[in-house]
Amino acid sequence: MKKYLVEFIGTFFLVLAIGMAVIEPGAGNLAPIAIGAALMVMVYAGGHTSGAHYNPAITFAVWLRGRCATADVLPYVVSQILGSLAASYVVLYLKDNPVVIPQEIKIVPALVAELIGTFALAFVILNVATAKATAGNSHYGLSIGLTVTAFAFAFGGISGAVFNPAVAIGVTVMHLEKVANIWIYFVANFSAAAIAALTFKFINPDDK
Repeated sequence: MKKYLVEFIGTFFLVLAIGMAVIEPGAGNLAPIAIGAALMVMVYAGGHTSGAHYNPAITFAVWLRGRCATADVLPYVVSQILGSLAASYVVLYLKDNPVVIPQEIKIVPALVAELIGTFALAFVILNVATAKATAGNSHYGLSIGLTVTAFAFAFGGISGAVFNPAVAIGVTVMHLEKVANIWIYFVANFSAAAIAALTFKFINPDDK
């Protein structure tokens, strides 16, 4: 139960940071730094308890890699989605129910951007947080946070740089993305997670 609570808390603060930094008045062009930093500190805070996934796609990747029990997959995802929803409504309250115009995105470029960004995130996480060769390292949170920061700067204008189905739900609730586009994130994020897990296993066949 403790690890599910940690997944809720970590996802809550990630989505809270996204909403507060992106919706005006926010952090403007520096929003990716705030978002990456929020993820980094939450990874450090919860990594020892739940693995600090905070992302259904990462849970899927870690499960495929063999480091997440099947019984934990659904509770993790539910906790992440609930954390995202809770944060979204807190943001809307704190921002006084702002009028937000959803980002206009093109389907194919957004799919490609989300696929690449999510692959990078999942691949980094699998290597710095689950590989035997990096066990016990102290840089994993920074690596993960900076991955999100880098690709948020790179792909924010193309897809919103979501890389996370729970975040996709949150940004949709906050009106940052259109409901009609939510499938893009689900398809790209879970597909990228699967590719990252298979790639990790191919590169590291002896790391069971």
